Amino acid sequence: MPEPLLSIDCLSSGYGDFQALFEISFELQQGQVMGLAGANGAGKSTFFKAVMGLLPRTKGAVRFQGKSISGVPADTLAKRGLVMVPEGRRLFGSLSVEENLRLAADHGRKGHWDLCKLYGLFPILEEMRHQPALSLSGGQQQMVAIGRALVANPSLILFDEISLGLAPVVINDLYAAMPEIIGSGISAILVEQDIERVRRTADILVCLREGRKVLEGSTAAVSQHDITTAYFGERHGESA
Repeated sequence: MPEPLLSIDCLSSGYGDFQALFEISFELQQGQVMGLAGANGAGKSTFFKAVMGLLPRTKGAVRFQGKSISGVPADTLAKRGLVMVPEGRRLFGSLSVEENLRLAADHGRKGHWDLCKLYGLFPILEEMRHQPALSLSGGQQQMVAIGRALVANPSLILFDEISLGLAPVVINDLYAAMPEIIGSGISAILVEQDIERVRRTADILVCLREGRKVLEGSTAAVSQHDITTAYFGERHGESA
């Protein structure tokens, strides 16, 4: 078995005195796509923040490409090949679409994705490249956020709720781009409320409940009953 791309070993984290994650462990291999699921408040976004070093890790280890990333700042992680598309997008409002993208490219790595290829994936961004990023619609802003991650040419992207607040037709457009993104050699972890969309996109499913891992398996093998039980607990799962 090759060295995992990402290895999480007993990761715990929280906010001050409040512990939000409890000893999460799993491995992700190069080329895999993982869906990270759970009800609101299950700890999914907290997990991403802990991996990226945006929250303190009170216990456990995170290794990326075989090396510990404890204390490594986000800009250095990007140069190593680990980036996140955050919930809420967090674009630079004072910059144009293309300036947002070029800034990410300058702080990332050279590789398959450049502005030309990105504009081929999302043609509307080329049309609006000189517009202020925050003047775009929510779906277009999400394309910029995804594009910003891609032009850094990462090995792994953490996608945090990329469909949140968007119209179904826009969500379909975003996920239609996923095969080309994954096909370029990028691994991914998807936080997504639409579990069926996750099952169609991901190879592996991990479910969190109240900050604990309660389910892990291939999306082909995990049943709807398994997911319901993981989300709500055994009693609810038995009555469903």
